[in-house]
Amino acid sequence: MFMTLLEAPQTDDLLPLDNTVEILKAIGEPSRLRIVAVLQHGECSVSDLCEILGQSQPRISRHLRLLVDAGVCSRHREGSFVFFGLERQPQNNNQLEHITHSILSALHSSDPQIEADRDRLFAVRQRVSQHIVESALLSALNSALPSSNLGNIVDIGTGTGRMIELLADHSDRVVGLDSNAAMLRVARATLDSAGIHRAELRHADLFAPLNRTDRFDLVIVHQVLHYLDNPDRAIEAITRLASNGGTVAIVDLMAHENEILRMEHAHRRLGFDNQQIVTWCRNAGLNVRHHQVAEEPESARLSVGIWLAQKGRDQ
Repeated sequence: MFMTLLEAPQTDDLLPLDNTVEILKAIGEPSRLRIVAVLQHGECSVSDLCEILGQSQPRISRHLRLLVDAGVCSRHREGSFVFFGLERQPQNNNQLEHITHSILSALHSSDPQIEADRDRLFAVRQRVSQHIVESALLSALNSALPSSNLGNIVDIGTGTGRMIELLADHSDRVVGLDSNAAMLRVARATLDSAGIHRAELRHADLFAPLNRTDRFDLVIVHQVLHYLDNPDRAIEAITRLASNGGTVAIVDLMAHENEILRMEHAHRRLGFDNQQIVTWCRNAGLNVRHHQVAEEPESARLSVGIWLAQKGRDQ
């Protein structure tokens, strides 16, 4: 029984005393332990870790150098960027990874410092992901639409107003709808800071817009559908806002299995597969002309789809 619980690894796999002490010394410092705890969730750059830990670049670089020298972390270059992660294939044996895993397992996941670092990591990844998706959407719109002027635009569930901020200069008129009055105040502050004063922000539901006669050349629904019980009905309602020949741009998560988003972030749907969106669009009188998956960092773990669909008739 005791051999089962305390079974030792093969002698050939054991680390020398000096190596073991070096590993423990490398991890056994608060900032470096925090770094290791962050990197268990995926690779980060030096600038990411500076933001997450709130420390200077020289200090973070020194911590990383010690962790790399001890074999706890690895580094690799992608173009002009260098990323760090936990060493998954130690050169000597798997005992180094076992030691790291054991130390991380002993950490309480709800420790306030560990939780705060994890939240900041999530924020960093969200910002990177947002930039990638925004670039992909702008590229798709530029390729799919013949004119640099997008005409009259409505952003459904405008949230912080970021889509309006991106597209306002390419429009004749831009309207943001949101059912959350507090988010409309955030959007107004965002647009004021960006010097955008001609945008119209309305407290309205996509199923009951304030002016039922309004029609738009471009209707954007960005990261909204996964919060809804009936996204198919939402697409039908959105289609009615598009002018004949107008474009509906849908940006949302691809299908995934992250139940945490349902439990902690009120997601009603765990993303969508391409055929779901295409079918719902077709049923609403839309013809999907473009679909792509925004290429995100592997550490983001969630992919975002972009669909551009054209309205073929008045709804």
